[in-house]
Amino acid sequence: MTHDMPKPQLEKPQYLDQRDGLKIAYHHTPGKQSDTEALNTKAPNTPGVMFLGGFMSDMTGTKATHLQEHCVRQGLGYTRFDYSGHGQSSGKFVDGTIGQWARDAIAVLDEITTGPQVLAGSSMGGWIMLLVALARPERVAGLVGIAAAPDFTEDLMWAQFSEDQKKSIMEDGALVEPTEYGDDPYTITRDLIEDGRKQLLLREPLNITCPVHLVQGMQDPDVPWQTAIRLTDALVTKDVRVDLIKTGDHRLSEPDQLDVITGHLDAVLAKATR
Repeated sequence: MTHDMPKPQLEKPQYLDQRDGLKIAYHHTPGKQSDTEALNTKAPNTPGVMFLGGFMSDMTGTKATHLQEHCVRQGLGYTRFDYSGHGQSSGKFVDGTIGQWARDAIAVLDEITTGPQVLAGSSMGGWIMLLVALARPERVAGLVGIAAAPDFTEDLMWAQFSEDQKKSIMEDGALVEPTEYGDDPYTITRDLIEDGRKQLLLREPLNITCPVHLVQGMQDPDVPWQTAIRLTDALVTKDVRVDLIKTGDHRLSEPDQLDVITGHLDAVLAKATR
């Protein structure tokens, strides 16, 4: 569920201290117009954009930095961060769960950003963005899913594991699997699987009413394009758009694919600003 090769990070991140002692690394670029100015001029409060990365990915990837450049050019606020155990944040990856990473994202939303936000979630970040939208509906003005992978620990991992693999997870506490996306293997823990079952979203209607745009590659070996259709069916909002890229893989990081993503981001921002 990771997808971007990291870029060299020249600027040092800031850190958000969590109550549990973890430090969440982030980069935040304020928009040109502050919330106070918007209130004083009675101008529309243009949403900021918050990027949520994938499983074992980080905030230096191609999509995260491309969207930042796009937002900065438009004077929009932009925030990207690393979940605990990822990238430059503290903590161990093997201690992480979907619930923990959702709490990280909510903390960044609450304490770093101001005003309405459009969330752009890549792969696992597409699951996290939905959890954030459910927890903070008053703050989330729109969603852009990029190969969004809700429920992946159950539907795309556990369901495909052999009995031996499942036994390793349940009895040994973890399964270590190689991945084509980097040198470090995936470590799938029992806690990740069991916590993931508490966060499942596609089994019942999702009470999310903001605009949702989904971009999905049809050649994605990790997240079947049918997942986007399942998510569309689950969402309560009628404002859902699905863009299937026939030749797209899981990364969706080619220049033309990045243009598709930014196009959808602009469309959701336009709706959220009305």
